[in-house]
Parts: sequence; C-alpha cells; structure tokens
Amino acid sequence: MGTSAPAFPVAHKLLSVDVKGHKTDVIICRYDDHFLVIVTQIGSMGTMLRARKDGVMIHPTFNVDVLLGKNDQPMLVACARHLIEHISNSGSSKSLVLSLGLKDHSWETMKAIISVVTENCLW
Repeated sequence: MGTSAPAFPVAHKLLSVDVKGHKTDVIICRYDDHFLVIVTQIGSMGTMLRARKDGVMIHPTFNVDVLLGKNDQPMLVACARHLIEHISNSGSSKSLVLSLGLKDHSWETMKAIISVVTENCLW
C-alpha cells in the first residue's frame, strides 16, 4: 500500500514566467489573515513590503511599509499599493506581504508583475 504525502496546508500557486527577458518565479499563498506574494528574478526574496487597507470607509486608504530591503524604490511601493487595491476591490480585507527580488525596477516590469499576479490571484 502506497502512502501519499498530505497536500501543502496553505492554498498556493507556483508560476514561472518571462518578464522582459528575465525568468521570473512567482509564488502566491493565501493564509487566514494575509496573502503572501513572492516574485523573484534573482533567486532570493528581495525587498519585503507589507500593504494593508486602513479603515472601512467608502474611500479607504492604503498603507504600504517596507519591512526589509530597499526603501528608496518607489516602483516597488507602487506595485504593492496596486496589488492591495486589487485585493480590496475583490472584497477581501486581508493584508498583503510582498517580496520583490527583481533585476529591473522599471514601470513596465511592475505592470507585467501586477498583471501576472492578478490573473493568478487567490483572493
């Protein structure tokens, strides 16, 4: 009798895509209280950001904090903000932990990453 390994207890997706000529690995995980998205072109975690929706008003505000890594990259913050707005607009109130280990920090790269993540989202 064979035994099968239990499924990973966290809902997740693993992807590998090409973004502007760079192999880009994407991991998306859904936890009880947040989403974890790891995007890397360098084989490591990169800059860690936390994005969350503040308040439950008609016009919510969003807060993005750099937890670890480069805090002088506005495109990384813009990417996190766009993703948390997408999460919020889909009806979820969970926060986002985002890791971006990228070779290219251009807006075109960020748009491609946002597109890949939102097309494969778990929210």
